[in-house]
Amino acid sequence: MRSAPTILHLDMDAFYASAEQASKPSLRGKAVVVGGLGPRGVVATASYEARVFGVHSAMPMAQARRLAPNAAYLVPRFGLYREVSERVMGLLRALSPLVEPLSLDEAFVDLEAGGVAWDEQSARLTGVRLRADIRSVTGLTGSVGLAASKMLAKIASEQAKPDGLVVIRPGTERALLGPMPVRTLPGVGPATGDHLRRAGITTVDEIAEAGEDELVRLLGKAHGHALYAMALAHDERPVVAEREAKSVSVEDTYDVDIHDRVRVGVEVQRLADRCVRRLRDAGLSGRTIVLKVRRYDFSTLTRSETLRGPTDDPAVVKEAAARLLDSVDTTGGVRLLGVGVSGLADYTQEDLFAQARLAAGDTADEEHEEPAQEPAAGITQDEPATAPEHVWRAGQDVRHSEYGHGWVQGSGLGRVTVRFETPDSPPGRVRTLRTDDPLLEPADPLPLVPLRPEAADPRAAPSGTVS
Repeated sequence: MRSAPTILHLDMDAFYASAEQASKPSLRGKAVVVGGLGPRGVVATASYEARVFGVHSAMPMAQARRLAPNAAYLVPRFGLYREVSERVMGLLRALSPLVEPLSLDEAFVDLEAGGVAWDEQSARLTGVRLRADIRSVTGLTGSVGLAASKMLAKIASEQAKPDGLVVIRPGTERALLGPMPVRTLPGVGPATGDHLRRAGITTVDEIAEAGEDELVRLLGKAHGHALYAMALAHDERPVVAEREAKSVSVEDTYDVDIHDRVRVGVEVQRLADRCVRRLRDAGLSGRTIVLKVRRYDFSTLTRSETLRGPTDDPAVVKEAAARLLDSVDTTGGVRLLGVGVSGLADYTQEDLFAQARLAAGDTADEEHEEPAQEPAAGITQDEPATAPEHVWRAGQDVRHSEYGHGWVQGSGLGRVTVRFETPDSPPGRVRTLRTDDPLLEPADPLPLVPLRPEAADPRAAPSGTVS
């Protein structure tokens, strides 16, 4: 590993909820929960004000409403989140050519490769400046971890939350990791954690004490070797600038099971269209079309068809998805549908319709049962299904030709409540309108307003060192 803490991990604080608070002046300092609002929705992000009541990500939305009945519950607006993420990632790429995004709100940066840090002092100053710059251009806060490896930088950023900076000095890693629970280490999820607990292993120190041979016996060769190395604080993984996408997919979870076979077919075609749009936006094409169906009993089926060449043609993808659906029994109802494309390439094959038909017989099937519980994902990183006309979702952007820009607080019984305000206005006035008001229409999110320089003073931000 390195001799200086020059790998940085940035994790934006309660990103979706913080973006909503910055966008909606009336919600600043208040409990905000973002996620799927239907009966089967789950929490994507909760603001720190909501977390005080016990609300957290992946929690069923119904449970969150019981814990925090007075919080604001909003649908996600991924267009806004992507726009803010692009600003943040631009700041990171100004520091180094080696930036590894993990999601919209999280990334690793190799500061040494950018020549901006070579020891603890220069790394810390870079982290302080970065946090100030993020506040300045977005109005949001992020937590920064600095260490000699990716694993430790991520642990440091977790300790820095919220709105802080923590440095883990090289040579102190073993003492820091030892008393931590096994779930701290990457790759140790609930199943692996339970398996280790049954073997009497609950801390990182106990992983190291068990020895490599015992871990291999418990977890298998690859996982055992990797986990033992991490327990000893060994992590040589480099920061990778471009993470190659393996597939492009979209999916929707439905509030009520779909029983109508025709409706299922229509949804699959719509998802195929959305999938192709994402494929083209990324400048990619793919050879394998995948259909995912989660049925009423939580069993999940996947069907795939491999074409003779890559495609980004919506007609080809829709045709293949329809053929795959023909092989799936949807009797009893469908709760989730998804369409994806894998085997990605940066070019397309000529004669797409012909090669799609020739490949119709080359269909690989996979069927498996999933645990009988609602998955911790009520939304996907894509726009929700198009709502019927005059159905307004809480948090949705709207514009009224008389009152201006606003957002939906709630709707029902033929009425919609809208708060008219913008990111740079004072808290706005609430008005109740008819859901079919001809002067009210959906709108795009307004960009967040950068803070004035005096509002982004890094001297006021907490920071720390783990030694």
